[in-house]
Amino acid sequence: MQPELDRQVREQALALGFDVVGVARADEPLDADHDRYRAFIDQGMHGEMDYLARYVEERRRLDTSAILEGARSVICVGRRYARPSTDEGADPPVARSIARYARGRDYHNHLKKQLRKLAQFIEALAEGVRARALCDIEPVLERAWAARSGIGFVGKNGLVITPGQGSYQMLGEVVTTLDLVADVPLRERCGSCTRCLDACPTQAFDAPFVLDPRRCIAYLTIEHRSTPPAALQERVGEHVFGCDVCQEVCPFNRTAPPAPARTTPFHPLSRWEGRTLDDLVTLDQAAFDTLTEGSPVRRARRAGLARNAAIVAANRLARGAHGEEAEAAARALDAALQHDDASVREVAARGAERLGKARAT
Repeated sequence: MQPELDRQVREQALALGFDVVGVARADEPLDADHDRYRAFIDQGMHGEMDYLARYVEERRRLDTSAILEGARSVICVGRRYARPSTDEGADPPVARSIARYARGRDYHNHLKKQLRKLAQFIEALAEGVRARALCDIEPVLERAWAARSGIGFVGKNGLVITPGQGSYQMLGEVVTTLDLVADVPLRERCGSCTRCLDACPTQAFDAPFVLDPRRCIAYLTIEHRSTPPAALQERVGEHVFGCDVCQEVCPFNRTAPPAPARTTPFHPLSRWEGRTLDDLVTLDQAAFDTLTEGSPVRRARRAGLARNAAIVAANRLARGAHGEEAEAAARALDAALQHDDASVREVAARGAERLGKARAT
């Protein structure tokens, strides 16, 4: 191990804008974490996320040809996106229905750019050193590696929590053949707290640390391509894309957010200004592509975004929305009933039927 090179790597990671950095051995496989992942797949809890069931054995370790042959270390980093509540309150209404990480630019792009810079820096430290940047696409159990690196612990909601910084952070890794100093993992610190489990609108946690994505709002509004179960549509509430409820109630997120200049990539895109629910339903493919260019929201696809907007519209009308909000919701529901996608029409019809019954009682 080379302590001086280790120090340089950590300092460079922070200089590139990451808020926390830790190191784990890349040549020691995941055992218990990988076993839990396999059980998750075997039970079908990944739902329609078929990609999670691919490269199952490759996810056990990092020092293979699937990731980086000969890897010795993995540098794990976190980039915070928490913002002051006063700033969030001024976000455009549609943006406030989007999970905080997805209101701005696609993190895959700007985080991967910084991770590549870190990888290039590492490769320049010594002759023959190789490094590879990873960011949420490769078959890697990144939360397990993050916990092993000591940058945080995995909370009962399954998210990596960094004491003093919270869980509003995106993760990334650089795997390298350079031999660095491994950090000590943190102990889990949730104690008896179950606020995240209790607050989940869809009760998606089977037990502490065990999330069933098939009931998770983030999954239902982003990854689930078919029509969400009718029993869960009302519980989706106001969420057009993603959900932050289990993070909002977490005591570890009571920490002060970083300076606004450090979270600029996550600030709402100006294109959300003036948008309403009916806009999201009536987009044609070209308009959808323009609206979601460089945005994580593109992941939902055009029909998925329209479907989510129709569900939210019905929920808003059911809770008694009024004024412009109610008018936009009504327009969204009417447009959804005529949509070219069957799942959008289906959720709209169910919403209209529910509202009809509510008005009749």
